[in-house]
Amino acid sequence: MDLLSIFSFVGFTALVAVIAWYATRKTNEKSADGYYLGGRSLGAITIAGSLLLTNLSAEQIVGLNGQAFTEGVLVMAWETLAAIAMVITALWFLPKYMRRGITTIPEFIQGRFDENTKAILSILFLIAFGIVLLPTILFAGSKAFITMFDLPELLGVPERATYWICVWSIGLIGIVYAIFGGLKAVAVSDLINAIGLLIGGLLIPVFGLMLIGDNSVSDGLSTLWADNQDKFDVVGGPTASIPFSTVFTGMMIAQMYYWGTNQSILQRVFGAKNLAEGQKGMMLAAFVKFLIPVIVVLPGIIAWHLFGSELSDADAAYPELVKRVLPPSLLGFFAAVLFGAILSSFNSLLNSSATLFGFDLYKKFFNKGATEMQTVKAGKFFGLGLAIISMSIAPFIGNAPSLFGYIQEALGSLSVPILAVVVIGILTKKVPALGAKVVLIVGVLMYLVSQFMMAPMIRENAITTAVESGTTDTAELALIEAGAYPHFLHIMGILFVVNIIIMLVIGMIKPKTEAYVPKITEVIDTTPWKYAFAVGALITLLVLSTYLIF
Repeated sequence: MDLLSIFSFVGFTALVAVIAWYATRKTNEKSADGYYLGGRSLGAITIAGSLLLTNLSAEQIVGLNGQAFTEGVLVMAWETLAAIAMVITALWFLPKYMRRGITTIPEFIQGRFDENTKAILSILFLIAFGIVLLPTILFAGSKAFITMFDLPELLGVPERATYWICVWSIGLIGIVYAIFGGLKAVAVSDLINAIGLLIGGLLIPVFGLMLIGDNSVSDGLSTLWADNQDKFDVVGGPTASIPFSTVFTGMMIAQMYYWGTNQSILQRVFGAKNLAEGQKGMMLAAFVKFLIPVIVVLPGIIAWHLFGSELSDADAAYPELVKRVLPPSLLGFFAAVLFGAILSSFNSLLNSSATLFGFDLYKKFFNKGATEMQTVKAGKFFGLGLAIISMSIAPFIGNAPSLFGYIQEALGSLSVPILAVVVIGILTKKVPALGAKVVLIVGVLMYLVSQFMMAPMIRENAITTAVESGTTDTAELALIEAGAYPHFLHIMGILFVVNIIIMLVIGMIKPKTEAYVPKITEVIDTTPWKYAFAVGALITLLVLSTYLIF
């Protein structure tokens, strides 16, 4: 790492911090709306930037490019189909949420069901944040920096120790932003880093294609396309991480959970000045999301072309490509932008955790008469504790075979029942709180039993039987293993239907005595954006056309 890289890294990081402080200096962070929702003052562009940076972090850039390195363009489904889920959220979920003036999704669940259902949901969200998302973000960010800058050699310490140093350094800085800054500081820094990440992220494939095409991007693209046709097929085979059929089952379940019910995402939109700004922000983010595969998929294929089988760790493909193709003068800038993206996702989740604990758990179980200031303070302390737990878990995430695959499969246990409860809560009037509680507990257990008990056992038995019968071909054994049990995305689709049926049956057997009537509390203007449907339809057509092309 040369002095210019260090200077550009420190300079850009400091600039973001100063701008975030300046933009938030007049926001009352001691009130709940001020700390948790930025005073409900966010505009469309700020919301879009914050949504993208909350979603797009090191685990996404490093993990998805790692999958593209081994499997190709088919993994773009995680990005392109997200745009459709964001359109549905903007058009259908947002108006229903924002007319109720809610701060959290569990708050919506309380209004529809009861306080105990809300508490269960909040706990599930916090488990997902603390055990899955926060540790993965920290580990992926550390992996990027360790690979790009050869930190074990630079620091003169073993690689395992370097992970601990990176994880705790990133985590401590993130704590300062999230716990002491509030949502507006997070959102403003997100916007700046989003611009930097888009610029820096686009430079990687450009320089990579120039390297392939002898300083010509078009020649590099032609060579990449001609030499790697198998990497540009969206129809994954039976052993692929995303078989094409999953697009019609669990893939959209995962997307709708993330963009339509996930607190850390929707909190950005709940901070909007009005519904129209929230819808504009989500539509703008959806359009950019449609283009994001250029940043999170294409570099992985470029890395495969350049490195091939010489790189044994697929998750190291992206940081290795960055190190090889970026000029030293830009390496520090890109490191700062990536650092900002890591911090963004980390502190966004911490801020949402503080919100969930303060609003949904602290006032119910610990201090029913708590003032807003006491609630905010309790949320900050909880966020600090959750950050320390996640920082302690993060270095061990490296044992997972695929970063991105680990996130999606682990979150399936929560996404299926949570989405089912929210959808039924919106669509029905007489399904009782009992139905929601049963699904939130039993739904999680069914998925965990399926994926972490039944699936390994059945697959192992299938492999053992095949080997005993004389099968030794590796490819054939992989097919047998993949076909022995349904893909986890298919399981998500199946269990979503099962959870819906469970709630409807309970609603028929023991319905609410009084039909649910939504309480409208319009704390902001909830007039929809008049172009929302037309823009949403255009984005959906763009996504579908991409699949037709490939």
